[in-house]
Amino acid sequence: MSKVKVLVVDDSAFMRKLITNFLSESPQIEVVGTAKNGKEALEKAALLKPDVVTLDVEMPVMNGLEALKQLMKNHPLPVVMLSSTTTEGAENTITAMQYGAIDFVAKPSGVISLDLYKVKEELINKVLLASRANVRAISLDNTGEIRKHQRIRTFHDRKNQRKKIVCIGTSTGGPRALQQVLTKLPENIAAPIMVVQHMPKGFTKSLAQRLDSLSLIAVKEAEDGETLQNGTAYIAPGGFHLLVHQEKGALTACVEQSPPRNGHRPSVDVLFESISALTDYEKIAVIMTGMGSDGTAGLQRLKESGNTKVIAEDETTAVVFGMPKAAIQANVVDIVVPLEQIAEMIAKYVEG
Repeated sequence: MSKVKVLVVDDSAFMRKLITNFLSESPQIEVVGTAKNGKEALEKAALLKPDVVTLDVEMPVMNGLEALKQLMKNHPLPVVMLSSTTTEGAENTITAMQYGAIDFVAKPSGVISLDLYKVKEELINKVLLASRANVRAISLDNTGEIRKHQRIRTFHDRKNQRKKIVCIGTSTGGPRALQQVLTKLPENIAAPIMVVQHMPKGFTKSLAQRLDSLSLIAVKEAEDGETLQNGTAYIAPGGFHLLVHQEKGALTACVEQSPPRNGHRPSVDVLFESISALTDYEKIAVIMTGMGSDGTAGLQRLKESGNTKVIAEDETTAVVFGMPKAAIQANVVDIVVPLEQIAEMIAKYVEG
């Protein structure tokens, strides 16, 4: 089997050497070159034609975000970002995901991470996964610039309409997919929207803030004990499970740190299973791009509870078709649609 060819981009010679050594430990990976800034990265990507690029954000001459934008415009390739966990680092990482990066690895201790070995296995796994990602699914509005979408339609106030709740689960490729969906929902949508995006602590707040700035609905990181409101999307904080409880006719968010499920915290299954216990609500569940099968067990529970419509993202637009595929194979999906039609289906089910 041919090896996955990787170009390593970092302005630190030490970090380039460290990343190269770690990736080279995998028999499935060959580091074909390194670059010390974004300009050199673009030149070497055109010359060496790697399968995957690992890209640092903070670099001289041309930074990682600008390099990423140019790369996705001219030579679309799977890119894995290496990012710091500072607030600015998290914001840059979320921007990079919108520009087309497949995934990211958080450096344990800043720009020069002497303890990078702590994320060695994660780095190897994410590079291998990125090599199999559907780069064609990452259409960039040509430049990667973000525009507010037009709302689909406004909701009519209907008396005695059954109460609804929307829940969304996603992983690799999810930040861009969520942007496609949440920015198209009407601001007066008659349901709260619960979201689990697999992401470590420190990054979900930046994701929520960015999506909130682009969307007609409100988007925020979920807080423990808060009352859920229609027209608001609540994103599970990284490192915490998100559940929904029903108390005295109102829904509240529960944010907690019970053990990870299938290696994930937050877990889509945990959210979906908690929503399956809501008796007098109609549920709309969405499963989108991501590796693995998180969400399928929760969807099975939702379908058993009744009053549930399940939407899965189509293979043509999913960056990684693992999570939707698992749900489809389990026969718990009502409709499969490409990413650009998911918001429309959510709106249809909520209004119906």
